[in-house]
Amino acid sequence: MRMRPTLSWTPTEDLRPGSTDPEPVAEALGAGGVLVLSGAGISTESGIPDYRGEGGSLRRHTPMTYQEFTGSAQARRRYWARSHLGWRTFGRAGPNAGHRAVTAFGRHGLLSGVVTQNVDGLHQAAGSDDVVELHGSLDRVVCLSCGASGSRRDLARRLEQVNAGFEPLAARLNPDGDADLTDEQVGDFSVVPCAQCGGVLKPDVVFFGETVPPGRVERCRELVDGATSLLVLGSSLTVMSGLRFVRQAAQAGKPVLIVNRDPTRGDRHAVTRLTLPLGTALTTLATRLGIPVDAGTSP
Repeated sequence: MRMRPTLSWTPTEDLRPGSTDPEPVAEALGAGGVLVLSGAGISTESGIPDYRGEGGSLRRHTPMTYQEFTGSAQARRRYWARSHLGWRTFGRAGPNAGHRAVTAFGRHGLLSGVVTQNVDGLHQAAGSDDVVELHGSLDRVVCLSCGASGSRRDLARRLEQVNAGFEPLAARLNPDGDADLTDEQVGDFSVVPCAQCGGVLKPDVVFFGETVPPGRVERCRELVDGATSLLVLGSSLTVMSGLRFVRQAAQAGKPVLIVNRDPTRGDRHAVTRLTLPLGTALTTLATRLGIPVDAGTSP
């Protein structure tokens, strides 16, 4: 029997309470060489829900796992129906003040890199360069048979052509880009194959239960090695894919600083956890450092 991936975390020790004092984070940023590790919490102000925060989707929604997706045609039909509907909203989301502040820090030479656990592409949309997408990106699809890669927008057009009139009303959008639909709403939704070989198409993201590509992990480890400090933004660090870099930084004696409203699995390794909302915290930090942040437009 396959085990379910880790979806939640409960503290087993007394953790230091969070702080509203941004000074330790400001000092770290001012020193430069900061590696940013971002999670779903930085995108909530763009209208994309997180997994585990207050109102997080895991309270009502179990994400698709790699084993389910590859092992069941019905599971793939359910996933693509929900994801096709969710993409219409997800694909229109824009970067918020938090993303724009991270971009501003990078342009002013304070960052050594950005690693994101998110699959929404909003750091790049805000102007950040050389972002490592730890879990991939929803704007790409890949064939599990021939390895061909393609555009999600192209796939969306193909799905619209074979599912004319598919307009169910979704209850909610989830952080992995799909929408809550009942089996009745999914109905006989048609899934399209790879245009090159007829194989199974998968979003180019790391599902729960799937392994992050080793080369990508190694790149992140190199970034941690080269950083002065690690700044975690909006991640509960529940899954090992992100937590391992916090542990690596702490073991190397590099300060770990976290901005997250709720306690995280990495708090014991952190010198501080700032509990302010991401957008507020990061724009406050930018102001304190004298760094202008692009006003942008409302997401």
